[in-house]
Amino acid sequence: MFTIYEHEPLHLFKNYEKASIDFPNTKIYLDKVLSAFTEFGLETTYKESLSLIQKRAFQLATLGIKPREKVMVYKSSAVDSYWLACAISYLGAIPVMTSAHLPATVIDTFFDRLEDAWLIYDDETKDKLHLLNEKNKEKALSVKKIQEQIETKTPLITLNPNEISYMTHTSGTTGIPKLIAHSANSMGWRTAFQKSIFSKMEEKDLLAFHISPVHSRFNIGMSSLMNLGFPYLAIKDPSIKNIETLLQQFKPIGIETHPNNFVQWATLAKKRPELFENTRYYHSTFDAINKETMATFLKTNRKKNGIYLQIYGQSECGPAIVRKHTLESLPGINIRNMGVGFEHFTKARIATNDGTPLPTNTPGNIQLFSKGRALTYFKEDARFQENVYDEWWDTGDFGMMNDNGELLLHDRQVDLVETLESTLAIEDYLLDHLAFLEEVVIIRDNHGYPQPIVAIADGEQFQDELWFKAIENLPHLNEPIIMEYKKIPRTATMKVQRRALEQLLFNK
Repeated sequence: MFTIYEHEPLHLFKNYEKASIDFPNTKIYLDKVLSAFTEFGLETTYKESLSLIQKRAFQLATLGIKPREKVMVYKSSAVDSYWLACAISYLGAIPVMTSAHLPATVIDTFFDRLEDAWLIYDDETKDKLHLLNEKNKEKALSVKKIQEQIETKTPLITLNPNEISYMTHTSGTTGIPKLIAHSANSMGWRTAFQKSIFSKMEEKDLLAFHISPVHSRFNIGMSSLMNLGFPYLAIKDPSIKNIETLLQQFKPIGIETHPNNFVQWATLAKKRPELFENTRYYHSTFDAINKETMATFLKTNRKKNGIYLQIYGQSECGPAIVRKHTLESLPGINIRNMGVGFEHFTKARIATNDGTPLPTNTPGNIQLFSKGRALTYFKEDARFQENVYDEWWDTGDFGMMNDNGELLLHDRQVDLVETLESTLAIEDYLLDHLAFLEEVVIIRDNHGYPQPIVAIADGEQFQDELWFKAIENLPHLNEPIIMEYKKIPRTATMKVQRRALEQLLFNK
């Protein structure tokens, strides 16, 4: 039964506590022992995990963390980052979710913006601490030190629902990431959206995911699925070998990851489709995904009734535009068609640079309306306001609306190549038609011409004849540059850092 959920402010710890009361024995499975909560091993429950999250809160209180202080969570990418955020929120402090990929120079910049923040690190990030400014090292806490502390019992503190209570950061694809400030109310609109989506699922069974815990998507997804009582498998290691092992043991009804992880896992889905036969629901946000990858996973479903839900949105607005794909619908759709807004929560329009709305079928800037829009960029409000047009947010993307009110995504505004309508559409086309490719990224060379960067799938070779046949009816592309997949610079959510790639190859 489809339900539209009402808005409730999202307080991380209180939400976790409510889920633990409603569904105490619901299972949580892990693929690795996690650094900040080693006591769990590989399995726990909602209720058991809550008690240890509260213990961490009391240990953080012993170390001196006070209400409204900012605490950067700068550690290995796993679900225990979220658990630490819940512990921090218990104290009325503000979690600042920080990618382990970020260099010390960016962390120093964050320290400057946040003014006297704390930082939590583990073995994966400890080497970068030596590179921090001396004054910033003093408030860095290792997860081991936290776990050694006695507990200082302290009452739960709840901040005003309209004030900053949680921060994430932008992907940093175009430079120093911006700190995005969220409130309990703004996050509450996003969880109402997400729970409404979850209500369309016919079963309440195991969900598996591998997504960046420092992205606002993680917080919203986790808070929503727990509020509804779903058991889950949190995957830390996305390697094909580990995914194969996990799917031999677990049979999730739903899987969510970054689009580029799905691209990598597609080899396994082709080789061993039986591993995915019980999975009916697939979900990705963050970036576009090509048609062939979606079809690969949908074909594995035993009952052939799989659904791939693609949601277009941004950290500043949350999930926004929704499109459902099935094996029947995929052949006839334009994969650049992102779909439509969801109920009363979100909608899209196309506008000029000054915010003037454009008619249908006219390319322009994509702007989103979202009840869950973030508050600001912390200490950079002027930059945030540059994108605000009353109730609309300029995404920095370029596209158009068709006659059915559906959003077509062409490119990032900063990635536009003069000779191409959409680099993303060409990338999708090439990945759909050339099985030897694992990745295609089109950037601009020193003259502004489209330069394809390609990574070859394991066990394959670049095939010139097939390449030239595939591009013969496309606009001019430079001769492709072949790179190893792992050497293509990416963000924490696996987005390609196109500006960094241009700089690496063309010194731009």
